[in-house]
Amino acid sequence: MSDLDFASSPINQSLTAEQKIGLYALMVRIRRFEQVALANYQKPGRMGGFLHLYIGQESVAVGTLSLCGENDHNITAYRCHAHALASGMNMKECMAELYGKQTGCSKGKGGSMHFFAPDKNYWGGHGIVAGQTPLGLGLAYGVKYLGKEGCCLTYLGDGAVNQGAFHESLNIASLFEIPVIYVIENNGYSMGTSQKRSSAYNGCLAQRAEAYDIEWDVINGSDIYEVRAKTHIAMERARKQNKPTVLEIETYRYYGHSVADANATKYRTPEEIEDYKKNHDPLAVFRRKLTEEGILTDAIHDEITKAANVETAEAVKFAEDSPPPSIADISTDVYWETDNNTEASKIGHHFFA
Repeated sequence: MSDLDFASSPINQSLTAEQKIGLYALMVRIRRFEQVALANYQKPGRMGGFLHLYIGQESVAVGTLSLCGENDHNITAYRCHAHALASGMNMKECMAELYGKQTGCSKGKGGSMHFFAPDKNYWGGHGIVAGQTPLGLGLAYGVKYLGKEGCCLTYLGDGAVNQGAFHESLNIASLFEIPVIYVIENNGYSMGTSQKRSSAYNGCLAQRAEAYDIEWDVINGSDIYEVRAKTHIAMERARKQNKPTVLEIETYRYYGHSVADANATKYRTPEEIEDYKKNHDPLAVFRRKLTEEGILTDAIHDEITKAANVETAEAVKFAEDSPPPSIADISTDVYWETDNNTEASKIGHHFFA
């Protein structure tokens, strides 16, 4: 398909001008959140743990999650900030979590890799490579078991495709016709190793789905219209037929695997990074398209940018002013039964040594 075809696909044609501006604004907000998070992470004593940045990949999370309805769920790996914000979480609870504060979405106990919002059908970031793939399968099974028309978008990186848990999940998804969509966010590098050096494949990674009799597709991740058009097909297949799909979305991250990745500019050339920024940046691509459509003006863009700056500044202040977890918090959120004083909590043994 050409760019025009994707823009004119039914799912994209259904977007109003306001909704398109909303998608662009969300991408801007996500990028600004991470830029500010990086700046504060690099200041002594602000944040602990890891920080896996999504900058350069924004159209993937925004494009796919913009298609979700009330019975659709999503779960991802540790590069999870964009999915959280695209699922409807607010910057304050997310920034506070990065700071390890009580007001964080995981009460300051999870940090960067563990944003959660079950009330928004967002089942979090997960630090174990491919550990979320069987969980996404289970969420999708639950949708089918309850007789609801929905699916689960389950995200993973290109490095996770070689994990056994992922292949076991594909086998079950096909055998039991589970409405799960595995989204491989292929940014080209498994931590610090190129795809060609880390994975054996013929053509593309998604093609492995053929071994499990599962439909698959490859998507240009810099174009949010293409992301939405092709993902919608997979989601409708899941909703209407309970059929799984593997999608490989080609994208790119500007920074390292995490901020701790000191060799990010050594295993790829500066020219490669600059080429993506100049020719394939998802925000720039979408801004150009919306400008050509007569929807986005420089004035509107400036308003969006200003609002994102204000929102992130407020989020940082909220995080810095929030209290840290107390010593007593160590023993909470460990066993659901104990926290809620259920009948089951009165039997057995619970250790808080």
